Amino acid sequence: MTKSEFIAKVAKKTELTKIDTEKTLNAVLDTIKDTLVAGNSIQFVGFGTFEAKERSAREGINPRTKEKIQIAAKKTPGFKAGKPLKDAVANR
Repeated sequence: MTKSEFIAKVAKKTELTKIDTEKTLNAVLDTIKDTLVAGNSIQFVGFGTFEAKERSAREGINPRTKEKIQIAAKKTPGFKAGKPLKDAVANR
């Protein structure tokens, strides 16, 4: 599903215009991004948790040259699904 398809579905369910729905969705996504950049997590009970995870430095292998390389530590966004979401997907 594309973002525009998602917006159309949400607009239909909420009876809002697509423009208002898109503004709201963009605000929600920006807020999630800003919260993760600040190093905090967001928990939606029954849905899941968004968090910034720290990945430690490690050694990798360049698949082309088979040369060992160092991969620097970094933060990555993560999502952990809540039990109700897991159950809903499993029992679809």
